[in-house]
Amino acid sequence: MSALTDELKARIQDAYSAWLESRGFRARRGQREMIAHIARACVGEPPRLVAIEAGTGTGKTVAYCLAAIPIAQALEKTLVIASATVALQEQIVERDLPDLAEGSGLEFDFVLAKGRGRYLCVKRLDQILNGEKQQELGLSDAAIVDHSLVWRQMLRDFGNGRWNGELDTWEAGVEDAAWRSVTTDHRGCANRKCSFYAQCPFFKARHALGDADVIVANHDLLLTDYAFGGGVVLPAPESSILVIDEAHHLPDKTQRHFALSARLGATGAWADQVNALAGTLAQRMGRPAELERIAKGLAPECEALKAGMETLGVAAGHLPFADRFGGGDGPSEVCRFPHGQVDSGLVEAAGLAAAPLARIDAALGEVQDLLRKAMDGDLDWPNLIDAEDWLAPVGQAAARAAAVRALLEDYAQASDGAATQGRMARWAGRSEQDVDLVSSPIEPGQLLDEHLWSRCHAGVATSATLTALGRFERFFERAGLGEAQGVKISSPFDYPNIAVLSVPQMDADPKDVERHTEEVAALLPELLALEPSALVLFTSWRQMNAVRDALADHAVMDAAQFQGERSKQALLKRHLRRVDAGEPSYLIGLASFAEGVDLPGDYCRHVIVVKLPFAVPDDPVDQAIAELAESQGRNPFMEITVPDAALKLVQACGRLIRDDDDHGRITLLDKRVLTKRYGRALLDSLPPFRREFGEQASTKSGPRSVPLGREAQ
Repeated sequence: MSALTDELKARIQDAYSAWLESRGFRARRGQREMIAHIARACVGEPPRLVAIEAGTGTGKTVAYCLAAIPIAQALEKTLVIASATVALQEQIVERDLPDLAEGSGLEFDFVLAKGRGRYLCVKRLDQILNGEKQQELGLSDAAIVDHSLVWRQMLRDFGNGRWNGELDTWEAGVEDAAWRSVTTDHRGCANRKCSFYAQCPFFKARHALGDADVIVANHDLLLTDYAFGGGVVLPAPESSILVIDEAHHLPDKTQRHFALSARLGATGAWADQVNALAGTLAQRMGRPAELERIAKGLAPECEALKAGMETLGVAAGHLPFADRFGGGDGPSEVCRFPHGQVDSGLVEAAGLAAAPLARIDAALGEVQDLLRKAMDGDLDWPNLIDAEDWLAPVGQAAARAAAVRALLEDYAQASDGAATQGRMARWAGRSEQDVDLVSSPIEPGQLLDEHLWSRCHAGVATSATLTALGRFERFFERAGLGEAQGVKISSPFDYPNIAVLSVPQMDADPKDVERHTEEVAALLPELLALEPSALVLFTSWRQMNAVRDALADHAVMDAAQFQGERSKQALLKRHLRRVDAGEPSYLIGLASFAEGVDLPGDYCRHVIVVKLPFAVPDDPVDQAIAELAESQGRNPFMEITVPDAALKLVQACGRLIRDDDDHGRITLLDKRVLTKRYGRALLDSLPPFRREFGEQASTKSGPRSVPLGREAQ
């Protein structure tokens, strides 16, 4: 099929008309445009790629589903929708697709897909709660004491059917360390040979994927599946029409997904654990000759790895570390390697440590193969029945060996003239506990083109924020979509009549952090008093905490919820309760509150952006990206830093107007938007809010909404 047939056009149009009528909506121009662009892209000549920036209120989910589902069915392809967050993933499956199936007349099956790591491994839960098995498998007694209560509650709720084994449906919350102990990856999974296979939440969910017309995944699962070649959990790329929702997240997700890291001290200690694991395994399995041989061979390799990690630690100790800017999570000190070129001493030490680790990795792989053969009954071992119990801990060790090996081999090749020079960001991070070595790709577009766009039948990338400074170039570069068509669809909201953007008169330049912080603390109480609810967005923990300290005795603090005081979900719930009760409430946080937080109506009448969201000046990846741009004769500030800040600013301001009935104000406490050359470009990238600058900036409450009619959502 090279074009839309009349029959397929009619099917899409009839489905849209039926859905509109069933919901009492009238057609929205932007939604119609989006449906048409996607339909044409999915059946056109390759490359069948389109990127669509559709403003808030367009109704993106309905548009891409109505366009792509009939075409996927006609072409015998699977529609794979990937969102950035599990929250949107579940919204699509639990609300949007059922609504579409009910109202459009389209008949299709859909299913939710999550990665293996979001499902309980019943086998590991059983093992970890069996005290005798703990010592056999070399698992931590301390961990049992710390998390046994939640593990036992999981076992009870799963056993009596009150819980389905998915992390996202475990309402009580669980620490990452506790959850990692009761889930697994493909290396530690016995699949059909597992004694708990019939009860396995992951395989129950996976079985539902086979006959589905629509699979709703997330970016992480998509990247994991395609990194293994595709078709492992999701359908093969070639048989898929791919829709990436919240696509502005995809490049950063890709960088993190393909980044490598290793902790030096922890890896040395882990070598002892591997040695003990191999010896205990051989003993418990009745000392078969194959395992005895491997265990004896691993002992000197583990000692060599320990020595290698100690040598790496000594070499890293001589690096010129510098304090991180802004505080917050992560190492307290960082040493970045310019152009990705690692010091020669570190390169040599990494190579020496990588050699024994490669042999450890191979030995653990051999143990896994032997255990699987033992489970099949193909080996004459004394204690075959115990082979299944050992697969998970050996698989966990093999996964770590492979990950650390990849990092060490990357560093061993990171000398002057290496093929990856300038293409990888490499740095060391030092905290009180350990030293980390990290390597991260700085051109995620190449990876995405290789794993996604060049292979899928058709691809759609969409979000409310894809363009930077009104252009797609920056997103296309980072997402690997150089051959895609870019389409910009405006929001239907009447921004000039429902929202005002205010930039008040300020004396301090934000680069003077101390003076700017003092001025923000002085202005904030008056600004918060303008509306009963607000979202205040900082760019650094250090400044946010300084403002909180300055306002510690102010009455406004009674209604303020600062990020870090409680979990994000707890802060949001408290905020909603206060607003519902008619009490003032102000959420105050950093970038994680600038998107993915939906506060419609009275839950957010005022967004206060404390500082333009430029990247942290000492972020190693951003520094490496700028370095590469300079080597190409480009201006990294104007071509990268400003566009990226524009995108983040649009996302932050997008927290205000969420639906037709919304209204409110945005206040920007950064005078550079008025005084610097790039300021006009940043302002012009925002929706057409009514503007008040300097002395004109109003202190009265924001404008009220103008009804727009009941249009398609």
